[in-house]
Amino acid sequence: MAVVQDYDVIIVGGGMTGASLALALADSSLSIALIDQEALSPEPVAPSSMYTPRVSALTEASINLFKNLGVWSFMTDQRTCPYSQMFVWDNEGTGAIEFDADSVSKTSIGSIVENKVIRQGILAGLKNTTVDLFERQTDLRFDLGIVSARVTLSDGRVLNTQLMVAADGAESRLRQLAAIPSSQNDYLHHAVVTTVQTEKYHQDTAWQVFRDTGPLAFLPLPSMGEKHYCSIVWSQLPCEADKMMALGDDAFISALEKAFEKKLGRIEHVEPRFCFPLRQRHANAYYRNNIVLVGDAAHTIHPLAGQGVNLGLMDVAVLTEELIKAVERGDNFAGQHILARYQRRRKGHNLAMIMAMKGFQNLFAADHLAIRWLRNTGLKAVNKLPLLKELIVRQALGTSGVLPLLAQAPTRFG
Repeated sequence: MAVVQDYDVIIVGGGMTGASLALALADSSLSIALIDQEALSPEPVAPSSMYTPRVSALTEASINLFKNLGVWSFMTDQRTCPYSQMFVWDNEGTGAIEFDADSVSKTSIGSIVENKVIRQGILAGLKNTTVDLFERQTDLRFDLGIVSARVTLSDGRVLNTQLMVAADGAESRLRQLAAIPSSQNDYLHHAVVTTVQTEKYHQDTAWQVFRDTGPLAFLPLPSMGEKHYCSIVWSQLPCEADKMMALGDDAFISALEKAFEKKLGRIEHVEPRFCFPLRQRHANAYYRNNIVLVGDAAHTIHPLAGQGVNLGLMDVAVLTEELIKAVERGDNFAGQHILARYQRRRKGHNLAMIMAMKGFQNLFAADHLAIRWLRNTGLKAVNKLPLLKELIVRQALGTSGVLPLLAQAPTRFG
């Protein structure tokens, strides 16, 4: 007979969102288990190693969360790149807009951090907690009841819980097993991502140009000596993305320099390229019975605003707050009313961001002359309105109406 281990909360998925939730709950009185198909032991990124292609634009709110969880220093000790400006322009016109952290008396708008660095920092924080880690679990079997749930691990051990968290990504198996429907819309674009070495320093600026085939972003990375680097995300029609992937390095660099208008001079080197389709997903509900969704399991968004991981971390902050408050007042932390509060606080915000990004993408993808004139006129007009630009920067910081976990604080939440 298999040995059954009981936990208050089991988190399935040890990526950035799932691992952050485990760490956020680590100091509570709840017993926590974290399960992932990959290793859960921290492996620091060597400072001299080349940058990995997937990065995130962390907002000030997300950075504050990591500070409160005690892991931001792990990330900065490896490598992060604060940026103080954003510059956005339309390739098909003269419209442009600049945003500056100085406008809100900040030193930076956010930081560009490799996803690998973020995850390794969180795992380093988990190392000395009471969270039980179950790594390299590739064959999970679930038994989902109404008031409890079980998961059988690859080695036959059985874990039982009152609340199971689906943090297992956009194709969440747990979401499907819980019969939670989700809507999906194909953006009809693929993202080509890689790291490039540029002739000129990026000026601590996140650059984005909107082209008729899709937006191209150059995101700043730390320089290595006299060598300057950016991570690029080039959203293109599938046929164009296929062409870019088929090009040799020299031809790709030439196309990239032309598309980016050589804002940072020559592209001196390009790392291997990766390509993936862009899809928007949103779960119809964020919970069912004792299964609750966080991060990409609940929602995915176009990467043009770099908000995906930040939305997931806000899920973490809200769910953590609801669970801990329930425990403190002696309430049933896994009760439907608690999960409903979490859903109510997050679903509307996430959906609004999804729709805003969809509208933004459609506006800049439109090729109609009148719409092109309107968006260029709009960019130039907004650039002359400092109060509106200040409001946009504050939204980008992600600290409006913040929760304890997302606010600057000297101690961990709990």
